[in-house]
Amino acid sequence: MLNVESLHVAYGQSEVLHGLDFTVKPGEIVAIMGRNGMGKTTLMKSLMGLVPTKSGTVSVESGEITNLKSHERVAKGMAFVPQGRMIFSTMTVEENIETGLTVTGERKVPNELYEIFPVLLEMKHRRGGNLSGGQQQQLAIARALASKPKVLLLDEPTEGIQPSIIKEMARTLKRIRDERGLSIVVSEQVLSFALDIADRVLVIENGEIVHEEDRATIDEAKVASFLSV
Repeated sequence: MLNVESLHVAYGQSEVLHGLDFTVKPGEIVAIMGRNGMGKTTLMKSLMGLVPTKSGTVSVESGEITNLKSHERVAKGMAFVPQGRMIFSTMTVEENIETGLTVTGERKVPNELYEIFPVLLEMKHRRGGNLSGGQQQQLAIARALASKPKVLLLDEPTEGIQPSIIKEMARTLKRIRDERGLSIVVSEQVLSFALDIADRVLVIENGEIVHEEDRATIDEAKVASFLSV
C-alpha cells in the first residue's frame, strides 16, 4: 500500500533522512519509533509532501507520488494527523471535519465518523479550540478520515494526552483499520502505545532505520534501549 525507496530528505545542505527503505502492507499498522530529533516528523512531513524529497521514491498502491503537492497526495489516498493536531480552533467541530471532505465531493460529514467518535457528534457545534486535548486528537483523526484515505499518517498522536485516553485511541485506531482496511503509519515515542496497536515496529536513529521487528516476536527491552536518552 505504501512503498518508500531510498528516501533522502534535506533542509538546505543538511541531510536529515539518509536513504530510508520500508513498505507498509494493506491493512497493516506500522509504528516508527525513535527519540526526539531522530527524523520521525521529517519523515511524516516528507511522505505528505510538506518537506521536499531530495532523492528516492514514495508510492501509494503502486502509483508514485514523490513529486506531487500535498493536496494531490490526499487525492491519491494519503491523510495526515500532524503533531500538535493543528485543528482550526475558531471553527466548529463539524466545520473542521468538513475541511477533510474536499477531495471526496461530499458536502455532509458521514454519519460513520460520528459513530467512531460519538463525542464529536455531541460537540459538533462547539468550537474546536474549546475541546480537550484528547477530543482535539479525535477531531484531527476524523478530519483525516473524511478524505477516505488508503494510508493514514499520525505524528506523535499521544503527545499531551492522558493515559486513559491513549488506551481508547489505540482501540479506535485498530477498529478504523479493521473496518476500513486502511494502512496506518504512526510515529511514536511511547512504547506501550506502539505495542498496543502496531503489527510491526521500525526504529529510526539519526535519519536511518536501525531496527525492525514484528510485534509478535518483539524484544521490548531492545526497542526501549533505542528510546532511552
